[in-house]
Amino acid sequence: MTSFTIEAQEIRIFTVKDFDLKDSVQTCLVNTKYGKEEYEFLKDGRLSKSVTRHSDADYNITYYKYDGKFLKEKRFENYRENNFDPSTSIANIYTIDSTATLKITEKILTYSKEFLEQYEYMYSKENVLEKITRTNDTGIDITTISNTSFKGENTKTYNLNGEIIKSIRTSKIKNKNTPEQKLVLTKTFLNGEAISAEEDKINQKDKIVSKTKFLFNTDKKEFEPQEVILYDYNENDMLIKTEEKLEDSVTIKEYLYQYDDGNSGNWIKQIITPDNSYKTRAITYFE
Repeated sequence: MTSFTIEAQEIRIFTVKDFDLKDSVQTCLVNTKYGKEEYEFLKDGRLSKSVTRHSDADYNITYYKYDGKFLKEKRFENYRENNFDPSTSIANIYTIDSTATLKITEKILTYSKEFLEQYEYMYSKENVLEKITRTNDTGIDITTISNTSFKGENTKTYNLNGEIIKSIRTSKIKNKNTPEQKLVLTKTFLNGEAISAEEDKINQKDKIVSKTKFLFNTDKKEFEPQEVILYDYNENDMLIKTEEKLEDSVTIKEYLYQYDDGNSGNWIKQIITPDNSYKTRAITYFE
C-alpha cells in the first residue's frame, strides 16, 4: 500500500475569508518568489478549485464539489513534468446521511483505486461533532469529542481510543481599559500527559492579537512560556506588524499593502520588511 500521512480532523470548508479576501471574489492568482497559487470560488464564497504551481510543468490541483451546504468531493491531482500521476493523486468522497442524527462518511482513495482510509463523523442532534471513527489496514481508531461549560468557559476535549490528545478552552477577558477579548487555550497531550500549549487572544473582529507558546516543565509540573507573538492591525483590519519574542531576541516584521480600490478593497501587493519579501495578487470578481 502507498504510504500517506492523513490525520483525523474535522471536515473543513474553505471560503474567501480563509485567504484574506472579501467581497464577491471569483478568482485569485498569487505570485511569490517561491511559485504561484491559484484559487477559484463559487458565488457564495466557497472554494471550488486551488492550484499550487512549483513550475510550469510541476503543479497540484485540488477540486472541491458540494451537495448543498455539505462537501461532496475533494480531489487532489498531482502533475509532474506535465504528466498526471494517479498513484499519488487522492480522492476524498463524502456520503451524507441525515435520516436520524447527521453522519458523514469519508472514503479516501488513490486515483488508481487503492483504498487508503475511511472516516465516519457522527454528530449530535444539535449538529455538533461528537465522534470520528478512522478505519484503515492497521485497524480502527476512535476519536471522541466532548463539550463542557463551566462559569463562562467552554472546553472541547479530544480523546483518541480513550486517551486525551487535545483540549481547547474558550473564555472571555474583560478589562476596564480594553474591549472584551476571547481567550483560546489549546493544550496538546502525549500518552495522556500534557506536553505543549498555545494561548491566543482574539479581538472583537475575530483577529488574533497575541499568541503565547508554552512547553510543559515535567519537573515543575507547569507550563512555561517559550515564545510570544504580538499582532497589530490597521483600520482595514489588515495585519501591519508582528513582534516575536523568543528568549532574549525580538523580531519585528512590518507589512505594507497596495489595494485594488484605493485604500480599501482587497490587497494586490504585500511587502514584508525588513527582508523585503513580497506577494502580488491578481483578483477578478463576479459581476
